[in-house]
Amino acid sequence: MIDLTLLGCGGGMPMPNRHLSSLCINFSGRKILIDVGEGTQVAIRKNKLGFKAIDIILITHVHGDHIVGLPGLLATIGNSGREEPLTIIGPTGIKDVIKGLSVLFPYLPYELKVEENRKELGFALNKANLDLCDISKCEVILKAEELDHSAACLGYSLYFKRRRKFNIDKAIEMKVPKVLWSKLQKEEVVNFEGITYDSSMVLGDERNGIKLSYITDTRPDEKIINLIADSDLFICEGTYGSDADIHKAIKNKHMTFKEAATLAKLGKVNELLLTHFSPAMIDPSEFIENATSIFTNTIIGEDGMEKSLKFID
Repeated sequence: MIDLTLLGCGGGMPMPNRHLSSLCINFSGRKILIDVGEGTQVAIRKNKLGFKAIDIILITHVHGDHIVGLPGLLATIGNSGREEPLTIIGPTGIKDVIKGLSVLFPYLPYELKVEENRKELGFALNKANLDLCDISKCEVILKAEELDHSAACLGYSLYFKRRRKFNIDKAIEMKVPKVLWSKLQKEEVVNFEGITYDSSMVLGDERNGIKLSYITDTRPDEKIINLIADSDLFICEGTYGSDADIHKAIKNKHMTFKEAATLAKLGKVNELLLTHFSPAMIDPSEFIENATSIFTNTIIGEDGMEKSLKFID
């Protein structure tokens, strides 16, 4: 199961009831953040999520409403007692931005890894961290695409794999020694008494995982449809609720509710969650029909909203 908390659903500037963009993803007790807008630390405390287990921070782009909360957050993570490496992933230029911001956190008790404009990465879950690994051995696959915004910007999809079940009948049929079962269940390759054994000899069929996609600060693009295809949850910006604001969306390289819903429909996603609302839009729910008329299974995000995505057999 994947637990999500929408920490901030505002765009442009914070509002009394809206922090700026940020999402927390909890996977087996380890956490991934997407964007760190102003108010992220407050939202983490308010939702009792903790700081020490944040292993990965994905930055969509370096406009202030998506990154200005980062320096303070990194310092707070250090004060939480974290010593394991932390990975920051972002678009072209993210390394220079982190280097510039580092004057605000000259010392951190953990290693900071920065990955720039990577289109595919894998992460493995261990007891202390969610860390980079080879795609073939990973439990989380991250994919990214460049978006159409006024700054270098990435959209993300995350696929959380589900481990295959151990098949005892198969293991016996393949005459796999019991002493190897545990290692093979962990998908290790073992040489034992002159014979090579692998996980295919003891594990069942592949099982469906969970796909989550996150798109913000962009105009609609064909590449987005491919990235979000078949997502269990598609989180997308809806900077403008009214169709009458399409000229603003085009000028500022954002989207309307209707455009986000159209992407959801074309991508054949299961559910659409709208976020990143303009400060001028006091009540986004007033415009919900502009989205549901295109894609029925649409919900309006709000600060502190929680969702759980479950694995389905």
